[in-house]
Amino acid sequence: MKTYVLHPDSVRELFNSVAPRYDLLNRLLSLRRDVYWRKRAVREIQDSEGSILDVATGTGDVAIEIIRQGKGRRRVVGLDFSELMIRKAHEKFVKRKLLSTIDVNLGDALSLPFRDDTFHASVIAFGLRNIPKKEQALSEIVRVTKKGGKVVILEFTFPERGLVKRLYPSYFMNILPWVGGLISGDRGAYAYLPRSVVHFQSPEIYRDLARGAGLENVTSTGLTFGIASIIAGTKKGQ
Repeated sequence: MKTYVLHPDSVRELFNSVAPRYDLLNRLLSLRRDVYWRKRAVREIQDSEGSILDVATGTGDVAIEIIRQGKGRRRVVGLDFSELMIRKAHEKFVKRKLLSTIDVNLGDALSLPFRDDTFHASVIAFGLRNIPKKEQALSEIVRVTKKGGKVVILEFTFPERGLVKRLYPSYFMNILPWVGGLISGDRGAYAYLPRSVVHFQSPEIYRDLARGAGLENVTSTGLTFGIASIIAGTKKGQ
């Protein structure tokens, strides 16, 4: 099967185009399960305080959840390469009066503008599949995370058993792109989504990537029949 990869500039344009309706479509197409998925992923860093990095922050939902669960003991740095997604995130932070605890930056996951061992934990949610050089991106995330710090990946996967295994691919590959394109006005964006996932459908692939980037004690947790998965590990060295 041929790997489907878009040039980074094309991916940036794609996310800029869907930014105005991105949150609405996430809630609609996942039946609001995306809210739970993010909350569950952030729970993986429940013991982490201090500075937290949110890579591919998008419209800021994960960053907000990190602060909410941290109960005032955290500061989040969010990074994304889509200008319009960051603009939407900034609007949310202003509305929730979170600018004192969340700093959002335009940047590239392949070359993070931070020193080694900067963050107490790092999260990337639904972003890794969009990065062609996934190993390099994960290595960068691990580099800027403190030794012993937690790194959490939240990504789409495919169900591996039962009725959902048979029904979900049809929804994901056909219905989701049609509905997403109809509402967003950009059919190409939501046709890209299933093609970006299909070559990284197994949690085992993400676990291998995490170990290769320098994480240990790597685990994976399937969510909602395996539609999404959390892969988590700690940086070696402590």
